[in-house]
Amino acid sequence: MAKTVEEVAEAMYNMIKDATGLKKLKATDLTKGIIEMFGDEVDKQICKDAIKQLVNSGRCVYTYFGGSFIELPHKEGAAND
Repeated sequence: MAKTVEEVAEAMYNMIKDATGLKKLKATDLTKGIIEMFGDEVDKQICKDAIKQLVNSGRCVYTYFGGSFIELPHKEGAAND
């Protein structure tokens, strides 16, 4: 059974959360990881839609440092109070 965009987005969010501080993930890294995890249940379009959903909802942000990466939003120092 094919995975929904929401299921793929949640799996991607967890991948990003687990990699935070260790490695920055690109959209292609996420897509490859999800296809490896779910196999024929997903395709590249579902992965693109899931990334779009994560960014539009504010759960993740695009960052640029010599390439585009998808990360969890950073909190400013004063926001930690």
